[in-house]
Amino acid sequence: MSHKKRIAVFASGTGSNFEAIATACEEGKIPADVAVLVCDKPEALVVERAARHGIKTLAFVPKLFPSKVDMETVIADFLDENEIDLVCLAGYMRIISNTLLSRYGGRIINIHPSLLPAFQGARAVEQAMEYGVKVYGVTIHYVDETVDGGRIIAQRAIPYEGENLEELFGLIHAVEHELYPETIARLLIGR
Repeated sequence: MSHKKRIAVFASGTGSNFEAIATACEEGKIPADVAVLVCDKPEALVVERAARHGIKTLAFVPKLFPSKVDMETVIADFLDENEIDLVCLAGYMRIISNTLLSRYGGRIINIHPSLLPAFQGARAVEQAMEYGVKVYGVTIHYVDETVDGGRIIAQRAIPYEGENLEELFGLIHAVEHELYPETIARLLIGR
């Protein structure tokens, strides 16, 4: 019998997508375990969430590393030690470079709060609202050397014509918390 797949979640903030993934694994909706959390902000709420789930955490302060290469080498070594099959970025606010991609390329996915390729980058939702779009959305894609430019795996549209950013983020998070676990499960069973 093959071993259960092992997921690493990378996050920088509150960890609501981390929570959705960890819970889906615990409930058997994803045929895997969240083995580790990687977090670039040791004080982030996601670190507390990981502790509550009993998930091993690598939390670090990026500026304490001599370079990004050194930082990503430590991360990649940590992933190797923990036999990680899939890396899921969930609000991890750093660009992944070739150091990590050379070892985990094709096994790193990200969730983004827009219908890519529209509105790439950190302020996607705000930019979409400023632009006046009537359909927002969520995209899950492979991570490559571009910013939010990797091959798209899944998307879901969210019609919204209001102007309340907080309300819109609530709608987006609700879709993310469904779509990300569903997509991870499909990837892991080979669909």
